Order: sequence, then C-alpha cells, then structure tokens
Amino acid sequence: MQIADRALFAGAVLSDHFARTVLSTAMTGAMTPQGLTVDGRAEIRRLDYYAALAARKNPDTIFAPPPSPIPVHTRPGHGLEQAGGRVEVLRFHSPFEPLHPELRRNFRHTANNATARAQHWRHEDGPRPTLIVIHGMSASQASVNATLFALNSFFSDGWDILLFTMPFHGGRQSGRSPFNGAELFAGGFAHFAEAMAQAICDLRVVLDHLERKGVTQIGATGISLGGYTTALLAAVDDRLDFAIPNCTVSDIPRLIEDWVPAQLGLRLLERIKGIPQDLIARSTAFHSPLNYPRRLPIDRLLIIAGQADRVSPPEQSLALWEHWDRPEIHWFPGGHLVHLQRADYLKRMRRLMSVAREVPAPQAPHRRRQRSM
Repeated sequence: MQIADRALFAGAVLSDHFARTVLSTAMTGAMTPQGLTVDGRAEIRRLDYYAALAARKNPDTIFAPPPSPIPVHTRPGHGLEQAGGRVEVLRFHSPFEPLHPELRRNFRHTANNATARAQHWRHEDGPRPTLIVIHGMSASQASVNATLFALNSFFSDGWDILLFTMPFHGGRQSGRSPFNGAELFAGGFAHFAEAMAQAICDLRVVLDHLERKGVTQIGATGISLGGYTTALLAAVDDRLDFAIPNCTVSDIPRLIEDWVPAQLGLRLLERIKGIPQDLIARSTAFHSPLNYPRRLPIDRLLIIAGQADRVSPPEQSLALWEHWDRPEIHWFPGGHLVHLQRADYLKRMRRLMSVAREVPAPQAPHRRRQRSM
C-alpha cells in the first residue's frame, strides 16, 4: 500500500472512530432517560415478548403483509436535475399497528411518524425498473444519499429511484426530537423493535404501490441501518429482484459491545433496572436479518463492506455473508464515511442490477411467491 493510500486509510479509520463516538453518545443520551424511568419488570415482559417471537424464526408470522390497497398520495417535488425525469413526493398513512398492545398508544401519539414518506425520481416515459434506497441512521437527506450512491448516474442508466424515509427520521420526526432519528431509540429496545417492524410494513406498501404503477423489476440498497433494513426486507418479501446492503449492521448487540458509551448504558440498565443483556440480545433478534432465511437467490445478493469501517465493523458484514451462504461480497479500502475506490463497487452494483433487469416481466400484477434458493 502506497504512503498516500495508507494516509487515506488511516483518515477513514479516524473519521469512523469520531463518528462512532458521536453517534453512540447521541443514542445513549436519547435512550438513557427513558431507560432510567421505565418500569424494569414491564420492560422485561415486553422484551420477553419479542424474544419469543424471534425464537420462532418465521418472518411470515411476524411481518404480516399490509392491507391493500393503501392510498399513496403524490405531489411534485424537486432534487433531480436531468432531462426526461421528474420528482414526486410520496405520502401515505402508515397502516402499521404495533404488535405489542402496550406500545400502540405511544405510536398513535407520534403523528408525524404515522405519515410514511418517500422521494420518487421517475422517468417521463416510465414505468422503469426501480431502485429503492434506504438511508442510514440520522442520514435521511436525499442529497446525501444521492451523492453517496451516485443516484444521478443510475437514473441516467434508466433506473427510477425511490428514496425511502425510515420511521422517526426527516419529516417523520416530531419537533421535540433532539436530532434526526433520535426517536427511533428514545423509547428503548421494545420501541425500536416496533419501529423496525413499521419500516418493513411501510416498505411493503411501497412495493405494492410500485407494482400497481406497472413496475416489474424492483431492488433495494441501503447503508448502515439502511443495509440492515435492506437485508431484513430480503428475508421478508420475495418480490425484490436484488438486495445490496452497504456497510451493513447485522447484529446490533454485538455492535454495541464496541460502542462507547452505548455499552456502558446497557450495563447501567442491567444494574439499575435488572434488564439482562442476554434478554436484549434475544429480543433484538426479532428484527435481525441473521434470524431469518434469505428469500432471494444467492446470485441476486451483493454485500459491500469497508475494510476500515469502525462504525459497522467488517465482522457485521461477514456475519451476514455467512448467513446468506456466501454471496458475492466486495471490500473497498475505506470506512463507513469515506468510501475510497467507490467506482469499483458501483460497477459491481450495475452488473448485478443489469442481470435483474433482464428478468422477464411476470404475468400477474403481484408477485407474492416463494422464490427457490
């Protein structure tokens, strides 16, 4: 490795350490007040509930399909500067109903989060094959994701782009949120479990909407928390033609072990509230992609990972790679924030997407089918 490359690699590691500390501190600050005031026994009962669901390892009994059709409202938006295309802002009332009855009231009080949102870049002569992009924690801005994933170039290649907003991010957060996405964690691990279930529910509404518009090829990619959600969606809904998690999280309890001060917050919960860390691990399996079999063929999967990633370390991507029976994986010489030699993995994305694009269009308008592995 050349001196300049070593310097860039070291810079990527340093920036990731800084970002991890900031994000870990912010998450701990969001979760700790709720954790210290919560009834420990009630929280244990709730986490037992999700742990029991996770133990079934059957996504069909956990992530039920949303009712259909859900009305999706559109209005003109902005953000795309290419001829032959337009931007639409999608909104719909999230049909998600929390699984645990004790949390339903809290979700009903978060009015902004009840309205799901997405930005849709469409060709005028569509419908076209569509790439769903799922952002990471606190990074819901369309401009950030457009730059990171070079979305204008994918649009030029003929793809429509749909940028999905995760629960409690962007316009889905309340005015009381201290930072973008804080409310995802502010209600504790039980609340986070329901928020992930809501994300999957809302994404399936998006899939329904695209199919009603005549889209026949749909894939998903996402970074970090977005990669985690992409991988989970690939275990729940077989209508995806490909899935490409990038710098993904796959095992949240293991991730937190390396995050300071988040790991200290877990120990504090165990000591003060009696919430065992192993129960947290078993309950978070409820929404972990490692808990469920993949629904996509191995040749429709691509994992992208950074060698210097210290926010979501390489073992997170490797765990998903092993779980998915070792599909194609691409390592780039960068970290979570600094993606060196990005052109190489964009080329691999295009190769996989071009194969998916050649799949014959199905005869039926809905493709709720079980794909062979």
